[in-house]
Amino acid sequence: MTLARLLAEHRGLRGPLTPERILAWADAHHAATGRWPTRASGRVRGVEGESWAAIDLALLRGRRGLPGGSSVPRLLAASRPVRNVHTLPRLTLEQVVAWADAYHAKTGRWPRSRSGRIAVAPGETWSAVESALFQGLRGLPGGMTLSQLLAERRGAPAIQTSRPLTVDQILAWADAHRAATGHWPVEDSGPVSGAPGESWGAISLALTKGLRGLSAGSSLARLLAERRGARNPKGLPRLTIKQIRAWARAYRSATGRWPTPQSGPVAEAPAPGETWAAIHSALGRGHRGLPGGLSLARVVRPARPRR
Repeated sequence: MTLARLLAEHRGLRGPLTPERILAWADAHHAATGRWPTRASGRVRGVEGESWAAIDLALLRGRRGLPGGSSVPRLLAASRPVRNVHTLPRLTLEQVVAWADAYHAKTGRWPRSRSGRIAVAPGETWSAVESALFQGLRGLPGGMTLSQLLAERRGAPAIQTSRPLTVDQILAWADAHRAATGHWPVEDSGPVSGAPGESWGAISLALTKGLRGLSAGSSLARLLAERRGARNPKGLPRLTIKQIRAWARAYRSATGRWPTPQSGPVAEAPAPGETWAAIHSALGRGHRGLPGGLSLARVVRPARPRR
């Protein structure tokens, strides 16, 4: 036991942070996983008591020696070759079609989501454009694929995937992903390991639109929530300060300590998968009906009996 570990476990306090230290952890994460971390990347590899969500909050709020006003994506975009998806320039359908015309003029083919980088737009990829078209990001209307756009605007043949999908196959790939990475895949988890040509974004799109032999109206998050008990971030129940304090008092009665973000699952929560770390993050971010700008320690403190 060290003083830092004692304070982290019992008071939610961790040591100071510097951008250089965070970048070193991000480099290690990238080397191990092939991806740069986000606030949803869970615990920091090899660093006890640290999580990317807590680091992101410290960067935003100016805690633990940091100046504030930043985030994990902003820090990586400024110091590493990583694009911050929240600050990307807006797109128009006309712009996307113009890029496709240039691709067709050069190659004789219409681009697909797997066509790689867009030569006339440095930093852009057809995969990112496909995602923005479907999800309605970067000023685009949403609900459309690149193939559908080009079929509508240029009469290009709609691209049909010859390989059908089944729910059992998707779940098997998801199980393998979790076994390899420790977490369930999401739409932006990139290519599916062991399945050349497949991506988690394309699979979620097929589940939503009913493509490739699947029924419409689902998504990757919904499927994993229903069949694997994974938590769907878009379907989490709302929280209240009163509820959190009641759970904290129950935790105190059972353990003799007040909960911290490192205290693990919330035993008293009616829905499985609730954790003190998730509650701490929701308090800081203002998610799930909470006001934001708070922390678990600040909310629990009024529940402590006065001496």
